[in-house]
Amino acid sequence: MAQLRAQLGLNRYEADEYYRMALAFYRKHNINDAITYVGYALQLQPKNAEYLATRGFFHLENGVLDRAQSDFDAALARNAYEVLANYGKGVLAYQSKAYDEALTHFMKAWAAEETRPETHYYLALCLYHLARYAEARTWMLSAYRLFEQKQDKTHARDADRWLMEIDSARKKAERA
Repeated sequence: MAQLRAQLGLNRYEADEYYRMALAFYRKHNINDAITYVGYALQLQPKNAEYLATRGFFHLENGVLDRAQSDFDAALARNAYEVLANYGKGVLAYQSKAYDEALTHFMKAWAAEETRPETHYYLALCLYHLARYAEARTWMLSAYRLFEQKQDKTHARDADRWLMEIDSARKKAERA
C-alpha cells in the first residue's frame, strides 16, 4: 500500500500539506507545532532537503542548536546549495565567531537566492568582523536597499546604523 501511495504521489501531496501547516504555525509564532508538523512531512518525505532545512531553521529559532546543526547538515548532504540550510549554518558559524566559515555558507546561500536581504546583511557583518570594510559596506548597502524594497523599516534602520559603524571602522583603520 505504501508503494502504491508513493507511485500516485499521495505521500508528496500529504507531506506538502503538513509542510504548509508547519509554516502556518511558524507564522503564528507556534514553533513547537511548526517543528511537529514539519516532522510529519519528513516522515513521508525523509530525504527532502527543504523540509530538513526548515526544521533546522525552526530548531535554530527555538535555540536547539545541535538539532539545527544536524538538520542543516542532512539538508546540505542532499543539496549543497539549499538556501535555508546554508543560511542556518552561516548563522550558527557567525554566532560562534567563525566568520570565515559563516562567510562561506552565506555566499552559497546568496548564490542560490541573490535577493534575500538577510543574507546580504550577514555577509556584510562577516566581512566587517574580518576587517574587510569596503566589501562590508557594499553588502550592507545592498541589504539596506533590499530591506527598503520589502518595506522592512526595522531592518533597514539596522542596516543604516551598520553602514555608519562600518564607515567609522574603515576610517579608524585608515588612520592607524
